[in-house]
Amino acid sequence: MEKLIVHILTKEVRKMGLDLVQGHMLERNSSTLPKVLDKVKRNLLIDFGEQGMHLPDVDIIIFNPANSQVLAVVSVKVTLRERVAQTGYWKLKLAAAPVTSGIKVYFITPDEDGTLVRSRPAKKGRAIVEVDTDGGYVMSEDKIEESLRVKTFDKFISDLQVIANELKVAKSSEQHTFD
Repeated sequence: MEKLIVHILTKEVRKMGLDLVQGHMLERNSSTLPKVLDKVKRNLLIDFGEQGMHLPDVDIIIFNPANSQVLAVVSVKVTLRERVAQTGYWKLKLAAAPVTSGIKVYFITPDEDGTLVRSRPAKKGRAIVEVDTDGGYVMSEDKIEESLRVKTFDKFISDLQVIANELKVAKSSEQHTFD
């Protein structure tokens, strides 16, 4: 499933001047990673104090190749079950540190168990996506009740484009500040 999502997203992400990498690629020793991916890895690490620095358990990382800034991470799962709670957990951990607080956390799923279909009454998984992530995108033929955070997968690229544009605006205003 993850490879399919990477295949679908790669061209569109690169059109935005961004790039992506699968999370397991960053698990390698830093000395074997290309410099840009080593920086991505460092920009994504979470400090667990005495327990060390660790990468969040995510499937896809979307980043700016010019400076290795991580814009978003994506978890891809066929069913939600406890996996959506893990995604919510990583969102909270990323939000806790200034270096990682701006990283968006998304969930992509075909939602085979129908957890995201109805907004009211929301199942536990839907509530977690709505409250503890930046959004969930459903790849399904079934009709889902969309919200600001739960949408059909076809809206993911346009939502990512909004984030990329916000980044460009922020960079441009920073440059004007120093002129």
